[in-house]
Amino acid sequence: MNPDLENYTPAPDLLNDRFILVTGAGDGIGATAARSFAHHGATVALVGRTQAKLEAVYDAIEAAGGPTPTIAVIDFSTTQGDAYQNLVDALEEQFGRLDGLLHNAGILGHRSPIEHYEIKTWLEVMHINLNAPFILTQTLLPLLHKSTDPSIVFTSSGVGRTSRAYWGAYAVSKFGTEGLMQTLASELNNMRINCINPGPIRTAMRKAAYPGEDPTTLLTPADIMATYLYLLGPDSEGISGASLDCQ
Repeated sequence: MNPDLENYTPAPDLLNDRFILVTGAGDGIGATAARSFAHHGATVALVGRTQAKLEAVYDAIEAAGGPTPTIAVIDFSTTQGDAYQNLVDALEEQFGRLDGLLHNAGILGHRSPIEHYEIKTWLEVMHINLNAPFILTQTLLPLLHKSTDPSIVFTSSGVGRTSRAYWGAYAVSKFGTEGLMQTLASELNNMRINCINPGPIRTAMRKAAYPGEDPTTLLTPADIMATYLYLLGPDSEGISGASLDCQ
């Protein structure tokens, strides 16, 4: 089932009393999602690699009157097992459970032919975009199982469904993301597990992929938040194993 979200309007208190973790929360879609979740009542765990950026999102949420968030500085390119478990322990002590997980962090890597793709970059992209979400999800599942309505959302891409030349490790990592989502959704029937394809959005990653593109022709992260709110909130009850397009 792929719902029509064109006219979806989330309730102001849609995410009241929910605890949601957002990776890549320092800027772009992740920062906007974190602020949007907080605006609709969620307490958000802001996860990213840059303390100053996370603090800016934290301050924006507090200034807007949202529930006080929490910050965890994690660089998924280098993080080892202890750091993942420390995050889980901190969340369990603070919240006791986790109601939502948005995997937003990711990197583009190089846009070049496979024949010339740098192996080091390939491994880095695959790790940050696919391996780290797998590890984080597995580590957080005990907390998600404690929720009465848990939801996991992975970030996919159009090139994660039908690839195109020169998209290299990024495309392959997103194919893997779709597969990870589908596998989890078929294994776990007590939670919702889905993918989101944001489409062309005015972000730093999009600018890196299309440097000659006029960014004013693109939607902003705020323009696509309805799909994120739908999947992280109770209105998507019964929706699992889906890959939704924001555009």
